Amino acid sequence: MARLLSIKGKLAWSRTLPCSYAFCTTPCTACNNIFLMGSPGSGKTTVGRLLSSRLSLPAIDIDDDYLEPHWRMTVADKLKQAGSEGFVQEEGEALLQFATSKSVVSLTGSNPLHQCAMDHIKDTGLVVLLDVDQRDIIQRLKRMKVNRIVGQGPGNSMQDILKYRQQFYENNYDVRIICEENETPEQIVDKVVLALKKQKLKQGYVSTRSHQDQMNGSKRKSFNDIILEGMANDGGLYVPMETVPKMSSGEWSRLIGLSFTDQAQRILEHWFHHHDLPPQSLQNMINTVYCQENFNCSTVSPVVHLYGNQYILELFHGPTASFKDVALQLMPMFFHNAAEERKVKSGLDNRYLILVATSGDTGGAVLDGFKKYAGHSCSLMVLYPEKGVSAVQKAQMTSVTGDNTHVVGVKSDFDYCQSIIKKIFNDRQLNKHLFEKYNYRLSAANSINWGRLVPQITYHASAYLTLVQEKVISLGEPVDVCIPTGNFGNILAAYYAKRMGIPFKRLILASNVNNILTEFFQTGRFNVQHRVLHQTMSPAIDILKPSNLERYLYHMTNGDCMQVRQWYESLERNGHFQVPQMLLQQIQEDIVVDWCTEEDCRQSIQDVFRQTGNVCRLVHRGGLQTVDTGRVQTDR
Repeated sequence: MARLLSIKGKLAWSRTLPCSYAFCTTPCTACNNIFLMGSPGSGKTTVGRLLSSRLSLPAIDIDDDYLEPHWRMTVADKLKQAGSEGFVQEEGEALLQFATSKSVVSLTGSNPLHQCAMDHIKDTGLVVLLDVDQRDIIQRLKRMKVNRIVGQGPGNSMQDILKYRQQFYENNYDVRIICEENETPEQIVDKVVLALKKQKLKQGYVSTRSHQDQMNGSKRKSFNDIILEGMANDGGLYVPMETVPKMSSGEWSRLIGLSFTDQAQRILEHWFHHHDLPPQSLQNMINTVYCQENFNCSTVSPVVHLYGNQYILELFHGPTASFKDVALQLMPMFFHNAAEERKVKSGLDNRYLILVATSGDTGGAVLDGFKKYAGHSCSLMVLYPEKGVSAVQKAQMTSVTGDNTHVVGVKSDFDYCQSIIKKIFNDRQLNKHLFEKYNYRLSAANSINWGRLVPQITYHASAYLTLVQEKVISLGEPVDVCIPTGNFGNILAAYYAKRMGIPFKRLILASNVNNILTEFFQTGRFNVQHRVLHQTMSPAIDILKPSNLERYLYHMTNGDCMQVRQWYESLERNGHFQVPQMLLQQIQEDIVVDWCTEEDCRQSIQDVFRQTGNVCRLVHRGGLQTVDTGRVQTDR
């Protein structure tokens, strides 16, 4: 039975090991080693030998092929001689003298405990973490008759020492391979080879409206580039050049029961090249923003039962009570990281003016996130429809103070605010003037910026995993997701989660009376001619020109930038475009649509409150009402 999901302990001890050795300064691209890292029993040696054969590279096992010849004694004898703590020190000192190139190297389970040695290793190659479930590790070690490992003192269980060691593995890898239960070494090697190809290609990002000559490698942008630029200068939106990353059912099963922060780490690192955003930087960002000082719920975005087979994903636990907080607490940290990297590379201390159009929720969330995390190089200008946001939303935005913050009420609607920002981005003369005279570059923080969109994937995936963990459904059982939709960003994030392997059966797009998307998904014709934006009690979805629809069409046309560009040029000139019937049929297999009136919404809120005592937020009720009326039926 499918359910409907309606969108609404680490050990602290550490020590610094003394190090007086000079590190290798050869770039890893020159040394080109592949280092396999993981717990004892994770299969590093076996995988290393198979991988070296596959890649026609030498295989080196640090224990057998380096440490024992270096010490002229067995590892066991050295451990007896030095003791656990002394062993880690001597092992690290030996590893600092290790030098090779173009080899597959299987590290020991204790190598990562010596940070100086690991810094040396990381300078000479790519570190691949074989992430094996701790329960599988313990069973393997039992079969190998290993009952004690380096660092395990009296009274410490194997589980305790493995958990303690995990923090060192997490601090030192470039690429994580999530190993499934009962996965063979050959299957793990396949994953490693695929990951190595991805790292080598670094396909980058392109505009949805790119010309063919802009699709080659030299014209593609890095993640940090597109975060700073916000929007492409051809009017399009940035998307990854590569296909959407995929996770298998077995990999998703490894995420069940993890904290939201750990799930977010494992999901998001699939989207980033480690040179753009090292896993450790991503981890620090995630742990900083998804904490109880920011979110008043330990699970960040809990799933609660409503009634029958319907569940609500609560996204209002952030500092501004907006669903945008999940993304807009993290995105400013992406921005700051990118700005600092550009500063180091160019030697220029550029300033950035972040332009934001909001229909309500985004404004307050942007102001809160950027003031906390984006540093001093950013100024903010937020445009909002003067009479198109709630009193609370307006107060959130206009009460923010600071010389680098400007909030402007516009006597028009959200679409006008968004169109003004796009015109400013596309005005090359203005951009040149701002940079040359004031040292300002423009960027964006609403969902036209890829960095705002990608974090939203996490809560869609996490919600599904929560239902599995709570045994509401079994892993692999499909669910429908109903999302009230304005700028098409939230439902696009659900689409990406589905493409990654989360079994969402149907994405239900719910609209209010501004139902242009309902019309488009039913007819294939996007037509803003003669459309008037109506102000409703759900201002966050009072939008007639949803930006992220463009990204969706890019994916559904298999990256046909020329076709996407033609459609949006037609929209600009004529106020409409039409997609072919065959494409419309494909789209309708993905997305189901409907809309409801203001009175229907009011009635739905009353009905839900009577039945459950739950007062649904304004932006949620359109989705609930669309399902409740039976116009969109869920599977039962």
